[in-house]
Amino acid sequence: MKKNDLYMISGTEYKEMTKEILAQSDLWAEIKKKADQKQKNADQMLIGIKPNLVSPTEASYGATTHPEIVAGIIEYLQERSCQHIVMLESSWVGDKTSESMEVCGYDRLVEKYNVPFWDMQLDESSEVDCAGMKLQICSSVRKLDFLINVPVLKGHCQTKITCALKNMKGLIPNKEKRHFHKLGLHKPIAHLNVGIHQDFILVDNICGDLDFEDGGNPFIMNRLFAGLDPVLIDAYVCAELHYKPEDVPYVKMAEELGVGSADLTRLSIRQIGEIGEKRVIPEKRKIVELQDAVEEVESCSACYGYLIPALDRLKEEGLLPELREKICIGQGYRGKSGALGVGSCTSGFACNLKGCPPTDEQMYEFLKQYIATRRKTEAEK
Repeated sequence: MKKNDLYMISGTEYKEMTKEILAQSDLWAEIKKKADQKQKNADQMLIGIKPNLVSPTEASYGATTHPEIVAGIIEYLQERSCQHIVMLESSWVGDKTSESMEVCGYDRLVEKYNVPFWDMQLDESSEVDCAGMKLQICSSVRKLDFLINVPVLKGHCQTKITCALKNMKGLIPNKEKRHFHKLGLHKPIAHLNVGIHQDFILVDNICGDLDFEDGGNPFIMNRLFAGLDPVLIDAYVCAELHYKPEDVPYVKMAEELGVGSADLTRLSIRQIGEIGEKRVIPEKRKIVELQDAVEEVESCSACYGYLIPALDRLKEEGLLPELREKICIGQGYRGKSGALGVGSCTSGFACNLKGCPPTDEQMYEFLKQYIATRRKTEAEK
């Protein structure tokens, strides 16, 4: 497999599709190549599989990696006598990985295949120099001989897209995740991918939510694609979602750091089997419409990720135009005052919903009540 290759397969038998695309792209050859570099036998390599389990929601919701895909990877490896396979991941700040693992069906993979799951929220971390930026990375990542990244192609409320590069954020401790948001997300994501090398990427493009990283509006594509270059893959995802790589700054930053290439003219797509019926991805993103209601400074993904769907519900009910004040959110508001804020970081605001983070349901009810109170006050004048 070449660095500019992108193997693609469509269908609804996700485990079998996975095994087929791995066979066609020859994942085993990549493992053997890395084993030769490490002077190890390929079947003795410690192989890590990194899905996206951002929150405790089933894959059909559009946020998390389908367990059938990871099952297909494990079967492919075990059929080639791989003896050391692990799954590793951490959910976003505010949710427990252990809960996400169970809701998403990964506990059943542990039991069926006798493959351990490493919860990175419980892992130690160490400082790593990532091309001049020192970042905390979970210590267990350094034990791996080969890393298979299995991200979900989906939208993101702060970075527009999330796929191969951003999925590495699940391999850092929660404290560092908060720090990433203080640093503006894009630069640390790019530098993190210098510190963590992805050896193979298999993208879950089954039904990712194209607006919200926490799911809720799955867009069915029933497709998987595989490659070696996370920058090229993310540049392709940008194009699929009608963005340019420069619209998602960490893609170009990662390219400049030597992580990979964002040059789509180099891309070689290799279709396996029939293409299938491809849905046309709409150009208009809900997230862009809803961001105007928010003043965000250094907010964590979970907090912001819960706010946007709450605003979407208000919009559908025709209530959003009545929300005249900007909703403040994020670590940048700690110790400050204001009119309206959500999350513990805005606890000094006149009207505040506490929680770290409050859920989307709590935000929806809070803002709906805020609007109702305003109506009542104005009616009484």
